[in-house]
Amino acid sequence: MEERKNIFDYLAQALTVFGFAMAVLNVFCLLFGESAKEVSAMFALGRKGIPAEIVFQFAAVSVLITVFRFVFFTDVFIRNMKVWLRAVCMLALVVMTIAVFAVTFQWFPANLWQPWAMFFLCFGLSVSGSYGVMSVKEKTENRRLEDALKRLKSKEERQNEQ
Repeated sequence: MEERKNIFDYLAQALTVFGFAMAVLNVFCLLFGESAKEVSAMFALGRKGIPAEIVFQFAAVSVLITVFRFVFFTDVFIRNMKVWLRAVCMLALVVMTIAVFAVTFQWFPANLWQPWAMFFLCFGLSVSGSYGVMSVKEKTENRRLEDALKRLKSKEERQNEQ
C-alpha cells in the first residue's frame, strides 16, 4: 500500500525535476551557449548561464510535470487505465507543454529542425535515464520487500512450531 503524499512530497518532486533540468541546461550553456546566444532566448547569456526569465519558465514547467504525474499516476482522476498508457499520455502531454513553452517564450527557433531534433534527443535520453533509475529503484524495493516477507514467514513458522 502506498503512503499518502502531501504537498511537500509534490514540491520535492517538482524541485527534483527543476534541478535536473537546470543541471542539463547549464551543461548545454557551457557546450553550446556562445554559438546559440544569437538564435535562442535560452542561451542569451552564452556560457554565463541561463536568463532569470527562462529559469522561472522552467520552474513552471517542472510544476506542470509534477501535476501531470499526479493526474496520471495516482488514482484520484484516472482509475482504470493501464500503466503503460498512463505513461504514454503523460509523456505526450509533457512534450506538448514543453513545445508550447519553447514556441511561446522563444527558447529556440520554432522554424529550424535542428533545435527540435536536439530537444527530442535530450528528452528521449532524459526519459530513458529516468526509466533506468526507476527500474533499479523498483527492483531494489522489491528485493527488500521479498526479504522482509521471508523473514516474517520464517518468524511465523518458528512461532507455530513452539
